[in-house]
Amino acid sequence: MKCRSLTIKSQFLVFILACSFPFLNGQQVMTGLEVMRENNFREIQGKRVGLITNPTGIDSKFTSGIDIFFKAGGVRLTALYSPEHGIRGEFTAGETVGTVTDQVTKLPVHSLYGTTRKPTPGMLKDIDVLVYDIQDIGSRSYTYISTLGLAMEAAAENDKELIVLDRPNPLGGLRMEGPITERAFTSFVSQFPIPYIHGMTVGELALFLNGEGLLKDGIRCKLKVIPMKGWKREMLFSDTGLPWVPSSPHIPHMHSTLYYPATGIFGELYVASIGVGYTLPFELFASEWFDADSLAAALNEIRLPGVTFRPVHYKPYYSVSSGKMVSGVQIHLTDPAKAPLSLLQFYIIQEAHKLWPGKDIFSMCEKARLGMFDKVCGTDRIRKEFSRTWSVASIYNIWMNDIPDYKKKAEKYFLYR
Repeated sequence: MKCRSLTIKSQFLVFILACSFPFLNGQQVMTGLEVMRENNFREIQGKRVGLITNPTGIDSKFTSGIDIFFKAGGVRLTALYSPEHGIRGEFTAGETVGTVTDQVTKLPVHSLYGTTRKPTPGMLKDIDVLVYDIQDIGSRSYTYISTLGLAMEAAAENDKELIVLDRPNPLGGLRMEGPITERAFTSFVSQFPIPYIHGMTVGELALFLNGEGLLKDGIRCKLKVIPMKGWKREMLFSDTGLPWVPSSPHIPHMHSTLYYPATGIFGELYVASIGVGYTLPFELFASEWFDADSLAAALNEIRLPGVTFRPVHYKPYYSVSSGKMVSGVQIHLTDPAKAPLSLLQFYIIQEAHKLWPGKDIFSMCEKARLGMFDKVCGTDRIRKEFSRTWSVASIYNIWMNDIPDYKKKAEKYFLYR
């Protein structure tokens, strides 16, 4: 009986240690949220707090930051702010998010993805500090970082402090790809002059935007970043030991973040299926006129590093070619660190055009979609040059030439090595 009692006590001790010290439980990284809680919320004690978050704003036990803040002693959570997809993830891509009352806390939820994308003075009147806690996916066109920048501008204009609770960049902090956004192509999917794959955490990005004077009119906000513990730049999300919840409906898994930049740019044309509307969002590239075996063979013949292509056939349930048979390739990342992620879609179209030279994917889409393609690329130079040559080699310098100078600037704001 005594031995059994000791065993139970030992198990209880292990449980307490695992909860108190997550590194003992396979978790390699503590998020900014968890670090702030560990420090008893000292940065926001006694302040009226507005929280910008969504379902990704959780701790390692899946507890929402909303609930953590709401129940924390000395913390006065007074308002919530919703990005694209909603505070609880109840809206689809592009769907207008309305201002509502949160059913759990009964607090007002101010929409930042509808007619208003930047917090207004009225939205901020009952707070002293804005806290941002959203999991980014490392690609410029994902709108959460645009929401961050606009929130920083609003905080500066209304003399409010802004705190970023840092989270990992799922693509790691070493990869940087794509041209810097040109001023004429600034939009909510390319809000700032950064590469398509920017290589920073949201905390580092906030410091970069603030420090480089990249907010509207060069304004700077009272900014504080709560850094993570344990994160290193070479880490993918799978290395962190943190749980993943869908950051949006079509980013269901942590590995989805790797595929988003691999097909999402050409997905803006709505001509070929990229798996959105099927079970493998962003992992596929298919159309009604591709021959899967020929395309897969041609792509594998190139021997791109870190990737192989498998022929596939499927019927999308919705979106492009809904209910129709499409054929193409599934992208398999065998070594994500070596794969040229954002250029994979250009290689696919390069080989497709060799096989079917009569098919011009740019002329097959609506004119408005060309504009969106350019905005996501951050320039129209890519489309114009690629549609002339159908060769990745011809756009490679445009795609990568901005990276060295950008990296030098960005490194000044790195919080992790």
